[in-house]
Amino acid sequence: MSIFVCPVCGGKFEISGKSYTCPKRHSFDIARSGYVNLLLSKHMGKTVHGDNKLMVQSRRDFLNKGYYSPLLEAVCEEAVKNFSGGNFLDAGCGEGYYTSGVRAAFDRSEIAVDMYGVDISKVAAEYAAKRDKSISFAAASVFHLPVESESCDMLLTMFAPYCGEEYSRGLKKGGIMIMAIPSEDHLWELKKAIYDTPYKNEVKQYELEGFEFVNCHKVIYDMELTNSEDIHSLFSMTPYYYKTGKTEQDRLDSLSELTTTAAFEILTYRKK
Repeated sequence: MSIFVCPVCGGKFEISGKSYTCPKRHSFDIARSGYVNLLLSKHMGKTVHGDNKLMVQSRRDFLNKGYYSPLLEAVCEEAVKNFSGGNFLDAGCGEGYYTSGVRAAFDRSEIAVDMYGVDISKVAAEYAAKRDKSISFAAASVFHLPVESESCDMLLTMFAPYCGEEYSRGLKKGGIMIMAIPSEDHLWELKKAIYDTPYKNEVKQYELEGFEFVNCHKVIYDMELTNSEDIHSLFSMTPYYYKTGKTEQDRLDSLSELTTTAAFEILTYRKK
């Protein structure tokens, strides 16, 4: 049985044919690609909800070239080390690159798992569902997770907005949360090439209410980008993409190759 619940009434779903249906007969169809749209209009907010098709495609193509594979390998190692089976949720799963990678790591380790992913972008959820049919994906907000309370044994959040209240609600007592964040020097050389006064990333204190901090694993390496397309794809994956003026955009367009620092922190927590 799925851990997804009805976003209208919170009732448990039954999967019948190509639909998720709750006891109150609220029904949500499974798209041809395999994901289900559980995103209600009241949960979308006033801004554009999620990445558009071009952004999702750019990120998918960039990640598929292996630029972030050291990060994926480290996340998989941390997940396998802290997971003995059960329900796994990727909150803010994007196009499913990390979700499917962790799934493969569990399979190699012969760990029994039911895997789920949610993303506010319907385009991303669609791409994720096409990538891996063994995972249940839904379009939904991480601030309104359509999952049963205390149903998840592990929750993964890769650069997604942090919603401690919902993450804590979804996790079982003693459940594990793995969070990936950019470290201080992440993409420093790229920012220096584009901005007059670049600034390093702020890394906040590790303590989070309701969670016990377990450990931090840092992943740092030089990333060589050999063409302008990959540089653009990388930049469009960052928050800076939305804040770039014409001068900075022209500098970005002039870059044909670049070596920049990739620096991440993988933070592991246990729900108290």
